[in-house]
Amino acid sequence: MERLKRLAVFCGSTMGKDPDYKREAEKLGKEMASNSITLVYGGGNRGLMGVLAHSVHNNGGKVIGVLPKAMVMSSVTQGQVDDEVYIEDDMHKRKERMYSLSDGFVAFPGGIGTIEEISEIFTWRQLGYTKGNVALYNVNGYWDPFLSMLDKAVEDGFLSEKVRESLIVVTDSETLFSRLENERISLPDKLK
Repeated sequence: MERLKRLAVFCGSTMGKDPDYKREAEKLGKEMASNSITLVYGGGNRGLMGVLAHSVHNNGGKVIGVLPKAMVMSSVTQGQVDDEVYIEDDMHKRKERMYSLSDGFVAFPGGIGTIEEISEIFTWRQLGYTKGNVALYNVNGYWDPFLSMLDKAVEDGFLSEKVRESLIVVTDSETLFSRLENERISLPDKLK
C-alpha cells in the first residue's frame, strides 16, 4: 500500500466517561499532523470529533469535515477548524464522500453511529469496494465486545476467518499508521 495520506476517523460526538478517550484523541491528532496525514471526519465540533479535529489543526495538520445538511447548525459547527468542508444531502452521501476521500479507516470509541460507520466500511472492504485498510483503535478495551461478536460470527459460520483477520486492531497511533500502510490484506475478488 502507498503512504497513508488521508485517514477517515469515526468517533463519538460526546467525550465518553473515560478521560483516556480524550487524551488518546489528542495524541492521535498530534501524530496525524506530525506524519502529514489529513483527517477526514464527520465535521462536528463536539465530543471526541471536536477534540481530534482541534488537535490535528493545532499541530499544523489538515482537516476535512463532511456533514449532512441536517447537521449544519451552530451547536454542531461552531468553532470548526476544518480546512475543507463538504455538505451532503444525507448520511448515506456523507459516508460515501468520507470513504471516497480516504485511503484508510479507523474507529475510535463512539456510539451507534461510530459502530455503524466502521461496520459499513468493513463491509465495503470485504466486498472490494475500497482497498483501504480498516482498523479499530481499541482504547482501554473499548472494542473488545464488538470483537467478541465478530469472533462469534466466525464461530457460527457467518463471517470468514480471513475477513475477520483483515480487521486491524491497535492501541496506539504509531502501530495504527504502520499497519494501515504496510499490511497487505488480500481478500478474494468475489463475495467472501
